[in-house]
Amino acid sequence: MKRIILLASLLASLAACSNAPKSQIGLIDEERIKANWPKFLNYQNQLSNDAQTIERSGKPDKVKQQLRAALQDRFARDQIELSNDVGAAASQIAQEKHLSYVFTRQYVGYGGVDITPDVEKLLKIEEKATPAP
Repeated sequence: MKRIILLASLLASLAACSNAPKSQIGLIDEERIKANWPKFLNYQNQLSNDAQTIERSGKPDKVKQQLRAALQDRFARDQIELSNDVGAAASQIAQEKHLSYVFTRQYVGYGGVDITPDVEKLLKIEEKATPAP
C-alpha cells in the first residue's frame, strides 16, 4: 500500500513538473545581420576607405602609424556601438518572447527560436534579395 501511495505521489510530482515553464533559447544569425544592416555596412565601408587612404598617402610612416592607431580606436568604438544596438534589440525581443538566453546561431548546433527577423525589424533592417543563380 505504501508503494502505491509513493508511486502515485511520484507521478503527481512529475505531472506537475511537466507543466512548469520551460527555458527557451533565442538565436540570432549574426552573419545575416551583418550582410543586411546598412549601419554596419556603412561603418565597414568607411573604415575600409579610411584605411586605404592612410596607406596610399605620402605621409611619413610615423604619421601613418598614428593614423592607423586612431582608426583602430574608431573601429573598437564602432564595434561596441553596433554590439550594443543588437544586444538591446535582442534583449527586448527575448523579454517579449519570454526567452531565458539568446545566442548567436554560430554557437548552437540545433534547437532554439530564431529571433533574427524580430531583431532586424527593431533595427529597421530589410533583407536583401539574393540573386537567382
